[in-house]
Amino acid sequence: MRCSPAAAAVTPPDSGPDPDRHAGDAVPSGAEAHFRALESLYAAAPINRMFASRLEIPEAGVARIRFRIDPSVYHAAGAAHGTLYFKMLDDAAFYAANSRVSDRFLLTTQFNLLLTRPVVGGEVVAEGRWISGARRVLVADARLVDGDGAEIARGTGTFMKSRIPLATLPGYATAAT
Repeated sequence: MRCSPAAAAVTPPDSGPDPDRHAGDAVPSGAEAHFRALESLYAAAPINRMFASRLEIPEAGVARIRFRIDPSVYHAAGAAHGTLYFKMLDDAAFYAANSRVSDRFLLTTQFNLLLTRPVVGGEVVAEGRWISGARRVLVADARLVDGDGAEIARGTGTFMKSRIPLATLPGYATAAT
């Protein structure tokens, strides 16, 4: 049985200068502003400087992270380490869920994963989807797909609203101006 998506209430982020915006460009508002601000928040997180990755949120409840696998993330047997699988699955599911919540930062409270095959190189995409929940706890899943379209891992997590306002976080507050 599928849950019907609830209408997403979106609070626009605080304003500030955007060096990538050109005169005449449309200013995102509502949900679009929230999605771009979450993408900026992802890019601003110090942990993400360690990975060649990029988040995109095309719509409420959906997030994709594109990243490259290279020998810098290998375990001793010459394939990507499971920590990378976990990080990208958790992030994709997290941002899919947080795209449905416009006022608070979510926290991962539980995450299960299944690693189905090793990957040694190339582009990998983590695809996250919101499943259910809207008030306090949200559920989302994610899968990793290699460059050939084969699934290499999947995971499901629960995410709880924190007391941290999104608008106070570096990257989020200044992104949608």
